[in-house]
Amino acid sequence: MREHILLIHPLGYTADPAKTDIARLANLMPPLGLCSIAAYLDRQGYRTAIIDCFAHPDSDAKILDHVQSRQPEWIGLTCTTNGFLDAIRVVRLVKAAAPRTKAVLGGPHISAMQEKILAQYPEIDCTVVGEGELPLEQLLAGAAPESIRGLVYRTPEGIRFSGLQDRGVELDTLPFPAYEKLEGYPHAYQLPIFNYPRHPNASALSSRGCPYACSYCDRSVFRRSFKYNSADYVYRHMQYLKERWGIRHINFYDDQFTFHRGRVAELCDRLIVEPLGMTFNCAIRAEHVDPELLALMKRAGCWMASLGIETGDPELLAQHRQNPDLEMLARTIREIHRAGIRVKGLLMLGLPGESEESVRRSMNYVFSLPIDDFNLAKFTPFPGSPIYKNIHELGEFEEDYAKMDCMNFVFVTKGMTRERLDQLFLEFYRRHFTRPRVLLGYVTMLWKSPHSWRRFLRNLGSFLRFARSNKRLDG
Repeated sequence: MREHILLIHPLGYTADPAKTDIARLANLMPPLGLCSIAAYLDRQGYRTAIIDCFAHPDSDAKILDHVQSRQPEWIGLTCTTNGFLDAIRVVRLVKAAAPRTKAVLGGPHISAMQEKILAQYPEIDCTVVGEGELPLEQLLAGAAPESIRGLVYRTPEGIRFSGLQDRGVELDTLPFPAYEKLEGYPHAYQLPIFNYPRHPNASALSSRGCPYACSYCDRSVFRRSFKYNSADYVYRHMQYLKERWGIRHINFYDDQFTFHRGRVAELCDRLIVEPLGMTFNCAIRAEHVDPELLALMKRAGCWMASLGIETGDPELLAQHRQNPDLEMLARTIREIHRAGIRVKGLLMLGLPGESEESVRRSMNYVFSLPIDDFNLAKFTPFPGSPIYKNIHELGEFEEDYAKMDCMNFVFVTKGMTRERLDQLFLEFYRRHFTRPRVLLGYVTMLWKSPHSWRRFLRNLGSFLRFARSNKRLDG
């Protein structure tokens, strides 16, 4: 029986380096969007499958075997900016073997670029802007392209875009994601080392979108909308993950987990009254938590909260973030710490306007706070971010999609050099991870997160190679 669609998560770079890439090994998240689309389409009576090349490098042969044996009518690929060119390579690979198979692409890079994709890549049949569930259902049903909101398609007269979708699906009406379609789930996927207490763990989504419009954030898929699952749905989702997969810890990958305070309080109350024996992480914004809510979250099993700081320089922050209040951020971090929840700070280095002085201010700010873990990204101007429109006026931008993964300085602001940014980046990380308080925290992970230490030791060779390469860069 012919399959309707094969959904593919591209690797984004060549397979051999991926096998020892410490960034990939340290944080392997399932393609939650594809899992949601697959579950939704299955419920509508369509036949779907997923191949996750990011979790399983060397998947080309598997893709070709699948296409030849099941003959899907469509392949659908999700595309970040740095994974886009690999997605094109996969489409060409499939079409060379099965020319009648049609290709549809979606994801943040596609939503940002819209008509430009079809204009540049004739092998792509159409693309979806925004959420994928409803447009793909209509596409598989054979609806006229012009009637499918969110579709970019070809006509004899040229490329057409049917217009942005409205609100899209109501999240509580969706089935739970089709995790079972992922090879090796849940053990093939791992949260970042030292970011969870127990194993197996999982990532999940309980909302979509963010109403803020900071300069650096890609908002191409959901724009400035925000919608969320009810507390009851989230509880049942957690229960499903526990009962079917044995999951003991969940990372909620929402942009704004606590934006709707009432539903988080309701969920926590239920987890306290009807405990599932699970812990969770979440990402928050400082404006949307308070000591009372944090205490409730701790009682319900919240283990770690991540929040965006971006930079500790007040003038630079004011240029790029809405409500740039470093005092409020510091107060919230201390409140999280007092609640007994681990704090992870999210920062970036190399924003337009960055200087050596602003980096020093960021270091001083971060090191003055009870931050247990942090992630320092290299600023990357994605096509769906507000700042992308005039980025070339602000510095030197190497628009190489393959390097646009927040791990390369593709943008260098005026007055800085790439070499100096790399040196400051490494100094920031080194100073953080050699602080006595932070080192003691990782020692406590021997009993707080023993699985993390086992992973660390198992991949020690990759960590050492990474450290040596950075030392050469620093030197």
